[in-house]
Amino acid sequence: MHSFYFFASLYFAGMLFVFLYSLAQGHLLFHFLKALKKQNQASSTEIKTLPKVTVQLPIYNEQYVVERLIDAAAQLNYPRELLEIQILDDSTDQTVDLIQNKLKQYPQLNFTYLHRVDRVGYKAGALREGLASAHGEFIAIFDADFVPDPQFLLKTLPYFSSPDIGMVQTRWTHLNRPYSMLTQLQAFALDAIFL
Repeated sequence: MHSFYFFASLYFAGMLFVFLYSLAQGHLLFHFLKALKKQNQASSTEIKTLPKVTVQLPIYNEQYVVERLIDAAAQLNYPRELLEIQILDDSTDQTVDLIQNKLKQYPQLNFTYLHRVDRVGYKAGALREGLASAHGEFIAIFDADFVPDPQFLLKTLPYFSSPDIGMVQTRWTHLNRPYSMLTQLQAFALDAIFL
């Protein structure tokens, strides 16, 4: 008889956990749907005067993706006189030469190249150091393996028209989702986190 009460208690404890977890998920769903409504309102907001924007690209030994990143940053659809692109490079390999050669292809763009040798604070330290000389009213940060959408700035800046918004983090997409079962699972997990 004692084992009956033990297993019944265990069963009800498990059911209570499932119930509380379901309430938490319902709470998240409620706020998700509420945020979707706000998102549609924010995305329809137009900016009357475009602000100056600094794009920061922290780099450390990214020889396989750095050229793609620079090309993507150069394709950002934003007035050139209002766009500053900082390449914050802590590299110790051939990435340094790749960056120098790639920047020669974009003499018309406002690229700023900052190379550090001490790596204090790693990428966060590089971002902090770049921020000290940034001229933009807004900062956009793309890690080395990102490929920003050319419309990224025009799509995200309207959200800042609300005084309640101080930072926007956008959803990722995946270049290699169909490559293997592993990449499909990783993409699924990241999509679930962002959702």
